[in-house]
Amino acid sequence: MNENTEKRINPFFQPYGTPHDAVPFDRIRLEDYEEAFMEGIRRDNEQIEKTINNPAKPTFDNTIINKDDDTEGYYDLLERVSTVFFNLLSAETNDDMDALAQKMQPILTQHANDVRLNERLFERIKYVHRHHRKLTPEEKMLLDNCYDGFVRSGALLDKEGKDKLRQLTEEASMLSLQFSQNLLKENKAYTLHITDEKQLDGLPQTAIDAAAEEARQQEKEGWIFTLDFPSYSPFMTYSTQRDLRQQLYMAKNTECIHDNENNNLEICKRIVNLRREIAQLLGFRTYADYVLKNRMAGNVKSVYKLLNDLIDAYKPTAEKEREELKKSAKVDFELEPWDTSFYSHKLQLKKYNLDAEMLRPYFQLDKVIDGVFGLANKLYGISFRENKDIPVYHPDVKAYEVFDKDGSFLAVFYADFHPRKGKQGGAWMTQYQGQFIDKKGENVRPHVSVVMNFTKPTKEKPALLTLGEVETFLHEFGHSLHGMFANTRFESLSGTNVWWDFVELPSQFMENFAVEKEFLRTFAFHYETGEPLPDELIRRIVKSRNYMAASACLRQVSFGLLDMAYYTKKDTFTDDIIPFEKKAWKKAIIGKQRMDTCMTVQFSHIMAGGYAAGYYSYKWAEVLDADAFSVFKKEGIFNQQTAQRFRDEILSKGGTENPMTLYKRFRGGEPTIDALLKRNGIKRQTK
Repeated sequence: MNENTEKRINPFFQPYGTPHDAVPFDRIRLEDYEEAFMEGIRRDNEQIEKTINNPAKPTFDNTIINKDDDTEGYYDLLERVSTVFFNLLSAETNDDMDALAQKMQPILTQHANDVRLNERLFERIKYVHRHHRKLTPEEKMLLDNCYDGFVRSGALLDKEGKDKLRQLTEEASMLSLQFSQNLLKENKAYTLHITDEKQLDGLPQTAIDAAAEEARQQEKEGWIFTLDFPSYSPFMTYSTQRDLRQQLYMAKNTECIHDNENNNLEICKRIVNLRREIAQLLGFRTYADYVLKNRMAGNVKSVYKLLNDLIDAYKPTAEKEREELKKSAKVDFELEPWDTSFYSHKLQLKKYNLDAEMLRPYFQLDKVIDGVFGLANKLYGISFRENKDIPVYHPDVKAYEVFDKDGSFLAVFYADFHPRKGKQGGAWMTQYQGQFIDKKGENVRPHVSVVMNFTKPTKEKPALLTLGEVETFLHEFGHSLHGMFANTRFESLSGTNVWWDFVELPSQFMENFAVEKEFLRTFAFHYETGEPLPDELIRRIVKSRNYMAASACLRQVSFGLLDMAYYTKKDTFTDDIIPFEKKAWKKAIIGKQRMDTCMTVQFSHIMAGGYAAGYYSYKWAEVLDADAFSVFKKEGIFNQQTAQRFRDEILSKGGTENPMTLYKRFRGGEPTIDALLKRNGIKRQTK
């Protein structure tokens, strides 16, 4: 590198100078992060000192949205570097990044506590909360959120309470980080290495080719299967080798309970207790009570009502599904968890003559991308154009400019599709810049990203997706539309900054299109012949849509029950995790449970991902999405007037108003569970 390192300026300290001021991933070095973190903290503290020492009477403008013109762009330095660092910690980490995260996490948590527990700053905020000029609804929401945020972070505690809260939050943040790092290490440490071709029996060629490619990359003979979903799922579904299915299943479902440095059992127990202590210190009975105060559900009782209503509605059908599966399997042994996908697939073939591999040739990733972008164009008139001048953090990542229907620039959109060593499993949407209106009145547009773990291309074939992966893409793309359409004044209220049980509405809403013939017709063409997905296959997709739907629902409900069981604890949690887990979700479980597996220790959503006492949100939002999509089914799935109303009333508003207010404005009334039951083919049980 010819760059003079003595004159080099940390890229976080200056305008990026890239298209749309996108993150210059290609210029950022590891050492830049810590320097920018520490400088960001210093500038934060400097700005806070100016605010609390301002002799003028506290006002909304000089306290809540205060930012000096001469520090424009720098007061947010901490958020700028934090966003990049922690996004990459999930999508493209390494040992050095992990070590730096361990070092910085307590420093960042301490700084956050220093801000929220600053008594002089809170006094000004409290004054403004009680005495302020006439505010717009959005300004009032920002003020209420700011005040409530300080209170919920301990601003009303005495010195002893604040000191205790600091200790608890710092420990909790470190343990959540440790939880995630342990899980990633466990996931990447295991491989199933096959050298005997006979052991590939039953596997589709796509799975075999992917495993051969994985072996080539690891410079080994034969085939390597991993615990990443695109490798794990086909093996569990198609392999005739029951002993290998068992081996792979047990490897996946015993992650982080082994007697090694990646064990998460005690970490989970401690996280649950720390959160309970934090909630009780702040005056709440349980952590769930603390969380649900700012949720659509409102309280624990409402969450349990939803979960129990779903159990009552779906369990009878789920039990029938299980019995049908047992009968169709015709085996002389009891079905174990590693048998479920295998025999479920056989039954699906028998009933509907359909499986994922039949559809895969029609779902070439590049065409799916065109289809999903085309759907957004049909609904909202927006368009996407890849821009290779926008830096990316890995060659797999594609960067696009997004333009609104009037041709104006709307957003930067990153898409990261395939699993790799330094990437967490699963799929998520995030952003590198939120939307807001700056002091000059310019609407600063967002930079959003979707990160997934889809089937990789091989030397022989392009990336060919399953229908489930298409649904995942639509899901995360729905989140990204929520971010891209953001049109609010304040960044903390824009895009996906909404109540947690509302945030899944835009994402789950988009999944509905996956089985719509009009949508499939726009992109589902055979990757070799160019032939469209046959009508007969589409008919079978629609007919089989509710195959095992009740079992899938109960699985989600079981996770919600487990989550609530941990976070409704009033007393110190001392139980052994595994038996506690099995008891907590028993009501939603059909069949015998295994006591040698554990979900909790890899349940990132509730231990490290922000869904603690909130996993029910997926089912809550499913009621909303089914109800919302019923409007589109009635008025036309590509109806642009309906879509514009959805954009205007829900997608663009962020957290500026109560989400039920927004929903009713779109829908004309509150949602009911009826549309969901109808979509899933479930008849409401009469008592």
